[in-house]
Amino acid sequence: MVNLGLFTGNKPLKSRKVSFRIPYYTQWGQHLLICGSDALLGSWNVKKGLLLKPSHQGEELIWSGSIPVPPGFQSEYSYYVVDDTRNILRWEVGKKRKLLLPDGLQDGQLLELHDLWQTGSDNIPFSSAFKDVIFGRSWSLGVERPWGITQNTSDQDGSVLQFRICCPYLEEGTSIYVIGSSLKLGQWKIQDGLKLAYAGDSFWQADCIMGKDDFPLKYKYCKYGKAGTSVECGASRELFVDVATGESRFVLLSDGLMREMPWRGAGVAIPMFSVRSEADLGVGEFLDLKLLVDWAVESGFHLVQLLPINDTSVNCMWWDSYPYSSLSVFALHPLYLRVEAMSENIQEDIKQEIREARVQLDKKDVDYEAAMATKLSIAKKIFAREKESILNSKSFLEFFSENQEWLKPYAAFCFLRDFFETSDRSQWGRFSEFSKEKLEKLVSKESLHYEVISFHYYIQFHLHLQLSEAAEYARKKGVVLKGDLPIGVDRNSVDTWVYPNLFRMNTSTGAPPDYFDKNGQNWGFPTYNWEEMSKDNYGWWRARLTQMGKYFTAYRIDHILGFFRIWELPDHAMTGLCGKFRPSIPISQEELESEGLWDFNHLTQPYIGQELLQEKFGASWTIIASTFLNEYQKGFYEFKEECNTEKKIASVLKSFLETSMLVKSEEKLRRKLFDLLQNVALIKDPEDLRKFYPRFNIEDTTSFKDLDQHSQNVLKRLYYDYYFQRQEGLWRQNALKTLPVLLNSSNMLACGEDLGLIPSCVHPVMQELGLVGLRIQRMPSEPGLEFGIPSQYSYMTVCAPSCHDCSTLRAWWEEDEERRHRFFQAVVGSDELPPDQCTPEIVHFVLRQHVEAPSMWSIFPLQDLLALKEDYTTRPAVEETINDPTNPKHYWRYRMCIRPLCCLSVPHPPPKEETCTCDDGILA
Repeated sequence: MVNLGLFTGNKPLKSRKVSFRIPYYTQWGQHLLICGSDALLGSWNVKKGLLLKPSHQGEELIWSGSIPVPPGFQSEYSYYVVDDTRNILRWEVGKKRKLLLPDGLQDGQLLELHDLWQTGSDNIPFSSAFKDVIFGRSWSLGVERPWGITQNTSDQDGSVLQFRICCPYLEEGTSIYVIGSSLKLGQWKIQDGLKLAYAGDSFWQADCIMGKDDFPLKYKYCKYGKAGTSVECGASRELFVDVATGESRFVLLSDGLMREMPWRGAGVAIPMFSVRSEADLGVGEFLDLKLLVDWAVESGFHLVQLLPINDTSVNCMWWDSYPYSSLSVFALHPLYLRVEAMSENIQEDIKQEIREARVQLDKKDVDYEAAMATKLSIAKKIFAREKESILNSKSFLEFFSENQEWLKPYAAFCFLRDFFETSDRSQWGRFSEFSKEKLEKLVSKESLHYEVISFHYYIQFHLHLQLSEAAEYARKKGVVLKGDLPIGVDRNSVDTWVYPNLFRMNTSTGAPPDYFDKNGQNWGFPTYNWEEMSKDNYGWWRARLTQMGKYFTAYRIDHILGFFRIWELPDHAMTGLCGKFRPSIPISQEELESEGLWDFNHLTQPYIGQELLQEKFGASWTIIASTFLNEYQKGFYEFKEECNTEKKIASVLKSFLETSMLVKSEEKLRRKLFDLLQNVALIKDPEDLRKFYPRFNIEDTTSFKDLDQHSQNVLKRLYYDYYFQRQEGLWRQNALKTLPVLLNSSNMLACGEDLGLIPSCVHPVMQELGLVGLRIQRMPSEPGLEFGIPSQYSYMTVCAPSCHDCSTLRAWWEEDEERRHRFFQAVVGSDELPPDQCTPEIVHFVLRQHVEAPSMWSIFPLQDLLALKEDYTTRPAVEETINDPTNPKHYWRYRMCIRPLCCLSVPHPPPKEETCTCDDGILA
C-alpha cells in the first residue's frame, strides 16, 4: 500500500487499538460479535460486524476482539449473538453503548473496553415507575465530570483504569466509592478508597493509575454518607490485566449496575369501577384515585393497579361493562368522569340533580347503564352552558392538537353509532368504509352535527384532565399507578373501522383450555395482522403505549402469550376449543400420508355415530338427528349445511325450541350439539386444505378413540410435537419482533400476564427483555405442583394470591373442601382439619407468604386485604368475584364494601424493601 505521507511530507497518522472484552456463555454453534454505527463496526450491518473470539478465564467464557481506529474515533455499538452464518439469535436490550476515545489516550496505546451484557432487567431502575416515583428525589445532582472525560494521566506510568458504575438511587449527602485490594483503592478501607464523580444519567466514574503489582485486582463499589455505609452484594469484582507484555493500556470498566439488595414493594389491585367514595355517582371515578393513593400510602403500599380504563361503549348497555373489549384503545371511559369537577360554575338545579343521583346510584353493585345515562345527561347540560369557553380555551386547543389523530375518528364513530343505533359499521351506508375525506367533512365546524361531535371531544378533555390530576398526585405521593393493556379490541371498534388492514376480521381471539376454562375461551376480538403492522414498525402499538404513558408509570400486558402466538378461531365459532395457534407450523398432508394416515374425512369431519347420539340425547336422539343432521352412511351422521357451525347451531336451536314440544335446557342442548361438532381429530386449514392442526385434547374425542393403535400413536406424537416442540423457535422469533417495540415506546415498567398454557420459550424471552412475570399461587407454572411456593418465586415477578380472572382468596378457600384439605397439608404444613371458612388467620398466613416472597412486587386484590378483618367479610364471598372467564356475558359490576374508601382501616404490610422481622403491619 502506498504511504501518502512520503509524498505530502506529513507524518503518517498513528492509530489507536481498541479491544473489546465481554463475559458471556453461549451454546454450541453460537458466536458473539459487535456491530456499531461506524463503518469499522459494520454501520449497523451485523454481517459486517466484528466477530469476537472465545477463551476461558477461570469459570468464565470471555469473548474478545480488537480493531485499529483513527484519532478522534467515536461510535455507538452493541453486542449480538449470531449463528455460523451471522443470523441474529439475540441482542442486548437497552440503550446503545457509546465509544469515545479518552482524552489521554496516546498514539499506539491500547484501549480495553471491559463490558457486561445488557439485559432487560438492567433497565428496570430507569423505568418511570422507579426513576420518577419510587426513586424520585427532590434534590438535584449536578454533573461533576461529563461522560467520557478523563483526568490527565499522560505523564504517569502504568495502566489507566476508569471505573464506571450505574447507581439509580442515592440519598442526599451520599457518595460512591470504589474500594479494593490495591493501595490505590484503600485496601478495602472506605475512607481511603477512590471517590467517583457523577457523570450524569445515574452513572459515576473515576480514573486511577495501576502498576504491575496491583494486578490481579479485586474491588467493590460502595455508598458512603450521612445515612451510613453500604457495600455492594456478592463476590468481589476481579480484573486481570496481562502486564507481561509491558504494553501501555487504558482500561474502561463498564461494570453495569451497582449490586444492591433488590428493591421490593407491595401494592393493591382494584378495578376503577369497584372503588367507592362519598363523591362518586354509583361507580369509581378517576378523582377517587387520590383517595385510594392516600390510603395506599398510609397502608405502606407503593402501587395501585387498575383494570383497563378505555371506552368500551360498543353496545350501549351493560355488556359494555367488560373492560377488555375496547371501543377505542385511546379514548378514556366516560363512566369514570366526575361531572361535578367539569365546571366551577355549575348551576344549583344541576347540583341538586347530582345530589339526588348520588343517592339513587349508591347501590351494592354498579348499575352500569344507569350510571352511564346519568353522567352523560348531566354532562350535556354542563356542556350546553360552557361549550364556547372550553372549546376555545388554550388548554383544550393544546389537548385537541396533541390527540386529534385518534380523537376525530373516535368522536365520529360515537356519533355514527348513536345515529344508526348500532356499532356494526356495515349498517352505516356510505360511512361503512372509513376515509379521511368523509371524516373531515363529518367533524368540520361547519357540519350540522358538530355540536354532537364536539361533545365527545369535551368529555375526553375532562377525562384527560381528571386522570392526569390523579396520576400526578400518585407520582408526588410515591405511588406507582399501574394500567392494563388489553390484548384485543372489539371487532366493532374505532380501531377496526379506521385500520381494518391491521386486523384479521374473519377470525376471533381466545385461549385454549386451561385453568380458567376447560372448554377454552373465545373473546370475540379479531386477531392481529402482524405482517401489515410491521410495515410501519408497529405504529399503532407505539401510539397506544405513548398514550398510556401519559397517565401510568407501570402497565400489565394482558395475555402476553398472544405476542408469541395467539389462539385463533373462525369468526363463526362461539367456544374456544377448536382453534389453532397463529403463527404456527401446521401438520402437512404429506406428513400424515408418510405415516400411513389416509382417511382425512374421518380425521377432519365430526365423527358422529348413532351410539354417540343415543348416549348424549337418550330417547330424543331421533328428533335431534332429524333436525340438525343427515345420515350419510348407515349409522353415521353429518351436520346439515344450515347447522355446520357453532353460530348456526345456536340460531337453529333457538328457533327449534320455540316450536318443539321437547322440554330441554337450551344451554345443555347447545353444549351437547357443540360436542358433536367438535368431535374431530384434526382441524383443516381453511386457507390451505393440505395443512392440518390437531384438535386440543385430541384423545378425548371418539374420532380419535375409534382409530387403530398405529394411527393413535402417530397422532399422539404429532399432537405433542405441534403443541410443545416444533413451534418454539417460531414463537420466540415472533415475540422478539413485537415485544421490544412495546418496551421501547414508553418508560413504563412492563409486566406480562403469563398465565395459561405457557410455551417453554416464554420465560427466557421475558427474562431477556426485562419483563416482569405474574405468579398466582393456585396456578403454578412449575409442573407437578398444585400450589405455587412463593418463597421460590424469582425476583422478576409479581406475586398474588388471586386476580380479577378468578375467585377471591376467601371464595377459593370455601368452594372446594378436598382442595382446602390438600392446601392445608401441603402449604400450611398441618394435618389438622382446616376451617370451613377462610378466617382472618388463614388470610394472614397466605398474605404473609406473598409479602415475604422474593418477587419484586406482591400485589393484592383489595378483597383479599379486606378479608383480614371480619368486619369486611359479611358479604358472601362469591359476590366479590370480578370476572367469571367461563361466562362471555359476565356483568363486571363488583363494588367494594358499603363503607366509603376514606373510612377504611386495613392492616397494612411493612415496606417490602425492608426485610420483615417485626410483628406489626399486615402480619400482626
